[in-house]
Amino acid sequence: MTTSPETQAAEPEVAAARTVEPVATTELSIDFGRIDSQGNVWVQDGDTERMIGSFPEGLPSDPFALYTRRYADLEATIKLFEDRLASLGPKEIDQTLATLKEAVDQPNAIGDLPALRARVQAVEERAQARKEEAKEERRLAKEHALEERTALVERAEAILAKESSKIHWKQSGQVLRDLLEEWKQLQRRGPRLDKAAEDELWKRFSATRTQFDRRRRQYFSELDERQGQAKRVKEEIIARAEALKDSTNWGETSNAFRELMEQWKRAPRASRREDDALWARFRAAQQAFFDARHRNDLAVDSEYQANLSAKEDLLKEAEALLPITDHEEAKAALRSIQDRWAEIGRVPSEHFRKVEARLRAVEDELRKAEEAEWRRTNPETRARATGMLGQLEDQLDQLRADLEEAKASADEAKVRELTQALETKQAWFDQISSSLS
Repeated sequence: MTTSPETQAAEPEVAAARTVEPVATTELSIDFGRIDSQGNVWVQDGDTERMIGSFPEGLPSDPFALYTRRYADLEATIKLFEDRLASLGPKEIDQTLATLKEAVDQPNAIGDLPALRARVQAVEERAQARKEEAKEERRLAKEHALEERTALVERAEAILAKESSKIHWKQSGQVLRDLLEEWKQLQRRGPRLDKAAEDELWKRFSATRTQFDRRRRQYFSELDERQGQAKRVKEEIIARAEALKDSTNWGETSNAFRELMEQWKRAPRASRREDDALWARFRAAQQAFFDARHRNDLAVDSEYQANLSAKEDLLKEAEALLPITDHEEAKAALRSIQDRWAEIGRVPSEHFRKVEARLRAVEDELRKAEEAEWRRTNPETRARATGMLGQLEDQLDQLRADLEEAKASADEAKVRELTQALETKQAWFDQISSSLS
């Protein structure tokens, strides 16, 4: 036979060589098909029998094989469509259904053709429902894709919404590049959005990237300007520091360096690399001066070591005046010590505070003794104290008499109260009496 399954038609198939006389055969038959004595092939298609081919040159060994195989191929095609239906989209469903309906209309195949057509009709009904499901799935998928794409754009816009000083430009630039790759991936693997929606989102995303690049250039341009200004300010400070580094006016120059340090702290920062280099230059000038001052202090301290020993001897003499019993005598002795102290001169700087504090302590004790003596000998103070002593003596006598009466009447509560009052008044009396001694 010369006809292939792909070229099946409604017309019966006949061998190409028509010049050869048909060979008479015995009629053959199978379910849904037969071959007559002239070699014509017939199929029982429902209530109708139609010729679908012929063997004019004689029958092959299995004359029904071609036609039953075609029927099996149709069955397999329908089965494949039934199995894949749930995963197909509307367009594929329509195309496949059209092909199947055409294939089972008048096929040159032997088998239960009405059953095939019934299966195609049944699957067509299921396909219509599947098309509606697919449309809904596509709608939901597009909604989800729109949400994904919108969220992506909003993430990009959130970066741009920050203040320029709070944007991490390198990291944020990489985030925007990653978002662009993600956009491309969504375009490739996801459902296509409506053109208007996709164009609007892309316009927003593209505008965000453009503005980000513009703001980044502006930010770093302004940063370069600020850092350049900071560099100029700090170079001026360095110039003044380098002009002072060889000074031997130790006190005044030390104050000048402290002021330069305060100016440095208030100055804006240059770039990290330049700021480190500028600081190294400033620190070198500062260190040169203070190292020289330290060497001078060491030399001076060595020279003043003998003065320290002399002042320590004077401290022993001064501290021997304590405790002060005669403030006039102690005052004269301390004045002599102070005069000799001033004549000795400076001591090493590391001992200055300590020896001065020890001398101040003796001076403080003398001042306290003088103040106490003045309070004791002040006529007005003594008059007030004497009057108070007289009042206290009268109160003490009365308390003693009351206490004896309470004891005689065995009033224990009154005894305790009067005893406590008597002790308190006696303490006041003793304190005032001692101040007048």
